[in-house]
Amino acid sequence: MIERTGVRASVLVALVFVVALNLRPALTSVGPLLPQIGEETGLSEGALGLLGALPLLAFAAISPLVQHPARRFGVERTLLAALVVLAAGTALRAVLGDAGLWIGTAVAGSAIAIGNVLVPTIVKRDYRDHVSMATGVYSACITVGASVASAVAVPLSHAAGWRGALAFWAIPALVVAVLWLPRAWTGRPVVETAHTNLQAAVSVWRQPTAWLVTAFMGLQSTTFYVMVTWLPTVEMASGVPAGQAGVHLFVYQIVGVASGLAIPRLMRRGDSQVTAAVTASVPMVVGVTGLLLLPSWSIVWAVVAGLGTGASLVVALTLISLRGRGQQGTTQLSGMAQSLGYLFAALGPVLAGVLAERTGSWTASLALVGVLAVVQVVVAVAAGRVPPESAR
Repeated sequence: MIERTGVRASVLVALVFVVALNLRPALTSVGPLLPQIGEETGLSEGALGLLGALPLLAFAAISPLVQHPARRFGVERTLLAALVVLAAGTALRAVLGDAGLWIGTAVAGSAIAIGNVLVPTIVKRDYRDHVSMATGVYSACITVGASVASAVAVPLSHAAGWRGALAFWAIPALVVAVLWLPRAWTGRPVVETAHTNLQAAVSVWRQPTAWLVTAFMGLQSTTFYVMVTWLPTVEMASGVPAGQAGVHLFVYQIVGVASGLAIPRLMRRGDSQVTAAVTASVPMVVGVTGLLLLPSWSIVWAVVAGLGTGASLVVALTLISLRGRGQQGTTQLSGMAQSLGYLFAALGPVLAGVLAERTGSWTASLALVGVLAVVQVVVAVAAGRVPPESAR
């Protein structure tokens, strides 16, 4: 239950969901524009895949470090700084030519990494009696922001060029930073106690539970980012117009809102999340298989796969909240899961691009996603079986 009272306080608490709306547009606006970017810059599929993976590499590098500024300055103030840096990095992609594209993407990815780690911590603290449902709303906001950015990327590029279309997302990030100021003003650093220090002494890196959560986080992230980066290009290679491919990517992501809000119903049991984890994982296997065997029905398979990715994100984030030991422990687990998870995910778009470049088709790349999706189903069983008490 939320500790703060009053309408104004409730609105301030709920601002965390508005922050979530800004944690993906800087990333998902890139995929539909990769053909334009490649044509103008001369980058190969492998290099474009690296561009798509660069934010994920930033996630991996920054996530384990977030606990330190959060503990010193407080989560609200650290998150405010991240929003400002996100706006600056996103805008930077419109200047400095090709160098600005790479530097701005890395800076924006680093800022998003901070939000990725801290928002689940805030959700667990402010909605501790409704973690699964609040996480569903949070992930739904992430999905809405991501899908809208994908859908409008091509139309925006027609009006402002692909650089302008990428830089546009600095505006909402800056607006949300202003809205977040009251929370940053009242936020306080975490007060260290003997209890929190004892919890910190038990490193998450030595907990089997943490490794299972990390594996699930990494697998679902990898399949998602391969699809977000390359699905429009895969469809355009088969003759789908760029605008329509962007809409399909929007659909792929937006259907995840429904599944993300529905999956908490399967996570009400406190001792097991197996049913939810497996239910969230299977649709990606079905969707990728359909893309390989019946590509003319790509919109159908995009919907099926999208239902899986939306639900899988909620399961992954909820597992982080349920398995974390208090606020500090949750921040540490979030940092570990997202660091290693996104490091693994960063390899996906690059490897998929290289496979397509060397084989001359996208069959091998889609097969790779299918294999990873099957492995995710297996990991879902193991990660879901672990009772929350074992990590406390």
